Amino acid sequence: MIIETREKVDFEKVWQEGMKDWSGKMPERMVNDALEEQFWAQYIEKNAGKETDPYAEGIFQTIAKFIEQTDTVLEIGPGWGNYTFPLANHVEKLTCVDSSASMIHYLQNKCDSDNYNNISFIHEKWEDYNRTEQYDIVFGMNCFYRIYEIKRALQQIHNSAKKLAIIGVTFAPMRPHYIDLQNNFGYSLKYPRRDYIDLMNILYELDIHANCQIVDLEKTYTYNSYDEMIDANSVKLLTPNVGRSQVEEAVQKYVEYNKGKYIYKHQFKAALLYWSPSSL
Repeated sequence: MIIETREKVDFEKVWQEGMKDWSGKMPERMVNDALEEQFWAQYIEKNAGKETDPYAEGIFQTIAKFIEQTDTVLEIGPGWGNYTFPLANHVEKLTCVDSSASMIHYLQNKCDSDNYNNISFIHEKWEDYNRTEQYDIVFGMNCFYRIYEIKRALQQIHNSAKKLAIIGVTFAPMRPHYIDLQNNFGYSLKYPRRDYIDLMNILYELDIHANCQIVDLEKTYTYNSYDEMIDANSVKLLTPNVGRSQVEEAVQKYVEYNKGKYIYKHQFKAALLYWSPSSL
């Protein structure tokens, strides 16, 4: 007798369930566009003038190998420009699609101040994007967190790319002090509810067979005070009534104190999924 061991899984539903918080509810930012816009406006106000994230350089160097100088590129969800300006320096023409007016305004001002003339912007949610223009390269990094109809969004990426589609997410194992707390005290942890493998599976459902490249990265977290450091490194604990002394003991093994700052270095990764629509 043959037993069917592979059940049909709807990976888009898995993705949608993963958007919910640990109480099983959809976070307000996921469904409230005004609240999301407020978040990014405050983010820009707080971070304007700072350098883009250092870890993004490793990701850009990887994707740059796939992109030629004469290519036209569409970037989805550029954020505050981790890849936007390196891309603009690398290609003939770059178009950015973003749902946040605040982020577009910030990037436009930076374009003007730094004399970029090959970047244009579209203020639109990618899930509402229904234009027919095609670009040589379509690229999106960490831009899918609010997209509920992810299958349609990925299909639109596929349809918009002439030569290559590249999408990516960063992911990480739990910081080691959390694992220590779990192993030593039985604390439950808020493990990520979505991952790059979900996107890979959804692409597979669309009959899109993407390649995957993993990029090793490191991020340095800097805290101005001891309390800030402890509080920031307690947020992934799901168990209520956590013993602060236990958190302190676990964290201190991985933190350095240098020139009045608390430094926590953590290794993580980026997954880059890429495919050529023309070859499918």
